[in-house]
Amino acid sequence: MFIETVPNRDSPPAVLLRESYRDENGRTQKRTLANLSKLPDDVVAMLKAILKGGTLIGPGSDELQIERSLPHGHVAAALGMIRQIALDRLILSTANDAASRRYCDLVLAMMVDRLIAPRSKLGFVRAVDEATAVTSLGAVLGLGKVKDCEAYEALDWLLERQVRIESGLARRHLKDGVLVLYDVSSSYFEGRHCPLAQYGHSRDHRGDRPQIVYGLLCTREGLPIAIEVFDGNRADPTTLKSQIDKVKSRFGIKRVVLVGDRGMITAARIRDDLKVSSLDWITCLRAPQIQALAREDGPLQLSLFDERDLAEITSPDFPGERLIVCRNRELAKERARKREALLVATERELARVQVQVRRKGSSLRTAAEIGLAGRRSRQCQEDGQALCARHPRWTLQLGPQGRSDHCRGQTRWHLCRAHQRAGRGSLDRACSSGLQGSLARRAGLPFDEDY
Repeated sequence: MFIETVPNRDSPPAVLLRESYRDENGRTQKRTLANLSKLPDDVVAMLKAILKGGTLIGPGSDELQIERSLPHGHVAAALGMIRQIALDRLILSTANDAASRRYCDLVLAMMVDRLIAPRSKLGFVRAVDEATAVTSLGAVLGLGKVKDCEAYEALDWLLERQVRIESGLARRHLKDGVLVLYDVSSSYFEGRHCPLAQYGHSRDHRGDRPQIVYGLLCTREGLPIAIEVFDGNRADPTTLKSQIDKVKSRFGIKRVVLVGDRGMITAARIRDDLKVSSLDWITCLRAPQIQALAREDGPLQLSLFDERDLAEITSPDFPGERLIVCRNRELAKERARKREALLVATERELARVQVQVRRKGSSLRTAAEIGLAGRRSRQCQEDGQALCARHPRWTLQLGPQGRSDHCRGQTRWHLCRAHQRAGRGSLDRACSSGLQGSLARRAGLPFDEDY
């Protein structure tokens, strides 16, 4: 028997229960046993399954019982990637006893849990425990009952194998002439018993908390090779020497190119660490060094960028070093647009001040009074910068006035220097009464950002 659906023109199709047989001449025929058109679709589907040999499980049946459903897809993806890169075998390569296998499974579980849902160690223990599990991670690794102390014991076990694991990663990904990236970050610390936690420059803007500093060494593709934790008050450049020793001695790399920002690879580090170790490096120059190269007789001139945006120059101040200069045309366009907007706004406000000066009976007579009138402009307050007093488009010569005008009880205002920012002016009174006026009144004329 079988169920067949027969189209019925504009009406709903007919659902018929039929069977096949052979007539007297041996030809195959079929006949209808029942019309199932009025039955619900799910009942028809169940009948089809039964006719194909399936087993019907009713609502009161004990053959199927759902106990628990745990998310598994993200666990399988993260754990599968760890096993694909053989990180689990690298961690467990020197010891294969029962305790080491247990700690290795806990370490893998903490790595996966950190990827899918970062939480504290106590939260991790609750997330993988068989009674309070939130994913299939504990069941897949067979962790069973997990205690709080086991997570910390696993981390201590891992710390003892850090050197061997880092050496294994270096053999996989580093070779002579490789490019190595290194940078330092920090994290504030809430506890009280960490010997490395010290007060220092907080990148988390939490100067009220002690912190630890850690440096990460990785390949040009971003693959982490080694990590080291330092005291919280350790300066970034001073961590560089230990990384050089690690790469040269432990990893056995003879030629390395170290890349870092100008806060990390300083002139002192180049002189005392990199050149002594015969290492190559890539870093940036500081602003005073760039200004010295861009002087009139210097090697850095704008004519280098007439046909290309990238050029190589040399300088006697940097013997044996290659200097690569680059021009960002998009940034130059943005700066030019902003500069022109500042010029237009400043000229508009200066024209208004000129009208006030020429007006009969105007109280604007001295350079300081004229400067104050221009400084009160709302547009100039919004721009926050002012043109340099020596700029060719500066129509009013408002030079700074000395503080030699001391009169009895008379208040004298003095124009602040042209490079000061809005709200940071030094409009002093000549008498001892101190600063006068609100921040809004002490705004500065916008100055040329290239000055």
